[in-house]
Amino acid sequence: MTRGGRCKTIMAKDYYKLLGIEKSASQDEIKKAFRVLAHKHHPDKQGGDEAKFKEINEAYQVLGDEKKRAQYDQFGSGAFDGSAGGGGGYGGGGFNGAGFDFSGFQGAGFEDLGDIFGGMFGGSRGGSRERRGGDIQVDVHLSFHESIFGVDKEISLTKNVSCERCAGNGAEPGKGVKKCGTCDGNGVVIGVQRTILGAMQTKRMCETCHGTGEIPNTPCSTCHGAGLEKKRKTLNVHIPSGVEDGNVLRVRSEGEAIKGGESGDLFVRIGVKPDQRFERDGDTIYSEKQIGFTQAALGAVVAIETVDGKADLTIPAGTQSQTQLRLRGKGVPTRGGRGDHIVIVKVVTPHKLSKEQRKMLETLGLNE
Repeated sequence: MTRGGRCKTIMAKDYYKLLGIEKSASQDEIKKAFRVLAHKHHPDKQGGDEAKFKEINEAYQVLGDEKKRAQYDQFGSGAFDGSAGGGGGYGGGGFNGAGFDFSGFQGAGFEDLGDIFGGMFGGSRGGSRERRGGDIQVDVHLSFHESIFGVDKEISLTKNVSCERCAGNGAEPGKGVKKCGTCDGNGVVIGVQRTILGAMQTKRMCETCHGTGEIPNTPCSTCHGAGLEKKRKTLNVHIPSGVEDGNVLRVRSEGEAIKGGESGDLFVRIGVKPDQRFERDGDTIYSEKQIGFTQAALGAVVAIETVDGKADLTIPAGTQSQTQLRLRGKGVPTRGGRGDHIVIVKVVTPHKLSKEQRKMLETLGLNE
């Protein structure tokens, strides 16, 4: 019954489906699914959905608690809305009341909600999250041969690097730094933000010192205290053998620099130009070779192209069109050696025959 005396139909809720996980999901998988969905639907975000956010929080409160999850698996969501005699389940009215009660999270295997939503509000638990520069992505185009055997490529890019004059601390050499007065040297500023969950303490990076907790006594004359300067840098990047079109390689710490933190990474996206002579499937290379009718019938040794250069291929007598002949160890290099090169033989039937050739074939009577 509702407070007004009218009957209320209780609909069973599939908490696993709400979080997009299987019933066998681990606690880590449950937590990860909740983080993704909470970030997507949080009402403070543009395009957020408050109703959806409430639903996934409800599901997380139950499935994220081993005891509540066991009750849910046995009785369903009715164990938490009173329909199965289970009581309120959330305390303080739960999701049917005026707000949410997250007191059950503490000591139940969950971190502080400030940690969960730290990425949304610009803070982190205790302000201990490592500051990191932005990542950079570049495209590198390779020939088919380069993708098979690997190659060293020079990549030039303009990015933020640590200022050489001040070694990245933003202070004029010899002048030193002092504690930031805005954040009292903590690198973060604490505030309070009102959300649908109530008042939440937030921590954001100090804009005065950019999270370092220090400011220069005298700003560097080159970077003006930023600790960074924009420069053109050329890197020699080794592309390993066997890469394929669309592969992405990571070069650690070669992204954007950041004052008082770790540089981001450089991601190299590989594009491989096609080669009309070859096709690739995993560590196997394929090519085609056309041979004449006589070569197919009597056998022959023909020259073919491989990624290693020209090679001789033995055509057995009686070879049929579409026969596949294997050259072992002529494919893509692997950790255990190399793949194979498969040659697909195509027998070419002559279009024009002389009278003597026609008579000879008629005499042979090769009908099958």
